[in-house]
Amino acid sequence: MTITESDLPGVGKKFEIELHDGEMIVVIHNTGKRELFYRPEPSADSQKVFEFGDDLARTIGSIIEGAHFQPLEPATQETTLPGGILLEWYELHPGSGLIGETLESAEIGNRTGLTIVAIQRDDETIDSPPASTTLKEGDTVIGVGTRENCEAFEELLTE
Repeated sequence: MTITESDLPGVGKKFEIELHDGEMIVVIHNTGKRELFYRPEPSADSQKVFEFGDDLARTIGSIIEGAHFQPLEPATQETTLPGGILLEWYELHPGSGLIGETLESAEIGNRTGLTIVAIQRDDETIDSPPASTTLKEGDTVIGVGTRENCEAFEELLTE
């Protein structure tokens, strides 16, 4: 995740954060006011999402930072089934070598041992996806396997 910081003379500072689906811009004014903008693509106009005063921004920041509560869930969703088998959810981010591959051509089972049991695509869930199913950017792939299978699949996602 790339963060770019720049001065806004007479205004304050601007921070641009690259996201998988666009860019977030945070402007911190010299007065303490904070503005949060979202830009879906580089050529698009920024859309204001929130505006906060200094006290509210600091309070929300401490909550987001985890000063008041630490979630117990790991970074990836994971459910342990009897026998140490895991059920995990993985999002296909831009740049993944699996995007555009069919389940058959990706040979996920042969390469990792993981079995794909469902794919969440927008508002649709494809359960027991056929081998001809093409993987798309933004898909959430639900897989079942051992911890080793899951780790091998995580490596495959970044190739």
